[in-house]
Amino acid sequence: VTPLLAGQAPGALVDLRSGSAWSTSALAREVTHRAEALAGRGVGAGARVVLAHASPALLLLDLLALWRLGACAVCLHPGLAARELDAILALVEPAGILAGARTLPGDPQCPRLDACGRVRRAHAAVVRAPAPADPALVLFTSGTTGAPKGVVHTFASLQARILDNHARIGGPDLARSLALLPLHFGHGLIGGCLTPLWAGGTVLLLVQPSMAELAGLGELLREHAISFLTSVPSMWRIVVKSSHAPRAATLARVHVGSAPLGAPLWRAISEWTGAQAVCNMYGMTETANWVAGASWADGTHEDGFVGCAWGAQVRVAGGGGAPARRGTGELLVRTPALMQGYFRRPDLSAAALVDGWYRTGDVAALGADGSIRLIGRCKEEINRAGVKVQPQEIDALLERHVAVLEACAFAVPDPVAGELVGVAVRAAAPHAGLIDELRRWCTQQIRAEAVPERWYLVAALPRSERGKIDRDAVRRLCLDRPRQPA
Repeated sequence: VTPLLAGQAPGALVDLRSGSAWSTSALAREVTHRAEALAGRGVGAGARVVLAHASPALLLLDLLALWRLGACAVCLHPGLAARELDAILALVEPAGILAGARTLPGDPQCPRLDACGRVRRAHAAVVRAPAPADPALVLFTSGTTGAPKGVVHTFASLQARILDNHARIGGPDLARSLALLPLHFGHGLIGGCLTPLWAGGTVLLLVQPSMAELAGLGELLREHAISFLTSVPSMWRIVVKSSHAPRAATLARVHVGSAPLGAPLWRAISEWTGAQAVCNMYGMTETANWVAGASWADGTHEDGFVGCAWGAQVRVAGGGGAPARRGTGELLVRTPALMQGYFRRPDLSAAALVDGWYRTGDVAALGADGSIRLIGRCKEEINRAGVKVQPQEIDALLERHVAVLEACAFAVPDPVAGELVGVAVRAAAPHAGLIDELRRWCTQQIRAEAVPERWYLVAALPRSERGKIDRDAVRRLCLDRPRQPA
């Protein structure tokens, strides 16, 4: 296991908003202190501890501290509603929760831990190098209203991905990395932070930048001599229109992923940044972020083109479902960086992991040279600026409201976010203020990204010949008519 995955990061950390900074030696001291404090509170090898920090810097410090002890970190979206948090805590049964001074939603029945207190001498040397097969990280990809789905990565799977990332990107490009993405999913945490930290680089945190911060991105890149950043397309739709290009060409490499990147935007990013490599990346939390990537400089500028696999084998499911080396079908991936499975969900794990292959749910064309062109999605999930929302969960939530007979959520195209959450509602009775009422109710139940932004009242929902609601037909019906006023 690499030193990073034992909680020893050779890199440095800077929080641009607070001004706090940790050199390599200061970072090591802080992580050691936190690990000793947690050991003094009973956290040890194999323990599961929830990280619910609003601060990305504190999340990284406590994550590394937990790994010093051989414990497993469960990183949560900081915007979870009380009922979502309660559902995850009930499933995970953690030894405790780390949230700093943050006030958590509701009244979670879980011990609050403090990693900053005094350390008793008896715990001053309590560290444990983890075994490769030990669970290291749980990241939740759904669970808005139904059973939460947590992706479990071992120390070995994370090590495989980070080592491969470093080998393909190179240490010089990772020298000064700007972290813009949330840390509760693989792209932001593993790709944006852990990869450059392991490479000995400095990670500068500006997670989930505001519109004003995005408008000043060009100057920020110059001021801090940023060499690498990873991002999502929705950010660039704002940046290329609102921010001046950096006056100094410090950027060596830019990754764009978590949502489809069209060729026109890909070109615009390349021109704006002046980076040598602007890469359309493909990956998912289940594979510990990137498993393929293509640079604009390589010359193939096609929608959906993500190049060849990174540290993985890829196949497509053929007509009989058997893996094929070329052709079109559901993309299958086999990699040492693959998740162990979904936490306490053997049913989901068995469906996703077949004979060592991960079924991605994405439809792709696989060329004879191993190149991958993404065509569409088998799954119905909504991709809102890289944040995945399961429409079935929105359906179930709304149908709990007394004023709703049926609901059907779907993706609505959006030029900035890529997709928004739309929903068709069949009401129990006419109600002039129903949409406002439902929107307010949803904001109390689920995180902001999952609250529908496009609402349609319908008299009936189209169904298939088997009697099931036809989600595609509902989407077409609604998008062909004006939406209800807010």
